[in-house]
Amino acid sequence: MGRILFDGEFEVNASRKMLYPYISTASGLSQWFADDVNVNNQDKILTFIWDGEENAAKIASQRLNSFIKFEFFPRNEEEESDPCWVEIKLDMNELTQSVFIKITDYSDIEDEDELQEIWDNNINSLRDIVGG
Repeated sequence: MGRILFDGEFEVNASRKMLYPYISTASGLSQWFADDVNVNNQDKILTFIWDGEENAAKIASQRLNSFIKFEFFPRNEEEESDPCWVEIKLDMNELTQSVFIKITDYSDIEDEDELQEIWDNNINSLRDIVGG
């Protein structure tokens, strides 16, 4: 199964401080990113649920009010050496004071148009929640 690297940038009318809990907490992520998200605080492992299917991930890196990167655990031997991951970054244009969500998604979804549509819908849901 092949992988593609998706890069997208979306303007959101909300502050980075306001958006950060939506990208870094199970309750925030379950409102717009996945159907549900559970977290095991002891192991720091998040379980994302989409269409009834569970996908476990660890937080590979993060910076408060700036970004978070999730690395998904492999589901088979093929994924062992090439795991899927997603990074969600909050950037601000200092000149315009606009906040952008930058998505980098290394995914096993091979259709770029489908991936673009998924992220468009996710970000639109987030905008509806935060009013931006």
